[in-house]
Amino acid sequence: MNHEFFMKIAIEQARLAALMDEVPVGAVLVSAEGDVIAKDHNRTISLSDPSAHAEMMVLRKAAANIQNYRLLNTTLYVSVEPCVMCAGAVLHARVGTVVFGAPDPKWGGFGSIYDFSEDKRFNHRLTVVSGILGEESKALIQGFFRNKRGNSTLQTR
Repeated sequence: MNHEFFMKIAIEQARLAALMDEVPVGAVLVSAEGDVIAKDHNRTISLSDPSAHAEMMVLRKAAANIQNYRLLNTTLYVSVEPCVMCAGAVLHARVGTVVFGAPDPKWGGFGSIYDFSEDKRFNHRLTVVSGILGEESKALIQGFFRNKRGNSTLQTR
């Protein structure tokens, strides 16, 4: 798989989130054949839903598209490392690989805070690839929060 190609789609989704004044995180789920199954971005503010992270939106859409909650042999591309909530959902969905751009030192579930991919107590194993277009993803999210500084209603991820 061409990780950079699909990460660019995730970053496009993150940019759409920023245009909606959502934290700019985007995601795309790709089949083993390289077909995009679903793509989306953060919608926590617009949907008033704390679980409406980009990854959760994509998992929901993909499961509905294929009519199966198990997303076997898929690759999830995310502009920022999935949080622990999303990491748990990824494991439950049986995603095969997670590829992310920038680490999330406050909420990261695949290496920064916790590493769900290395916990042998789970019955599903997945591969994690980090740092793909990481600087671009990091610059996007840092720029968003830099513009938000001083705003008393600042939202996090």
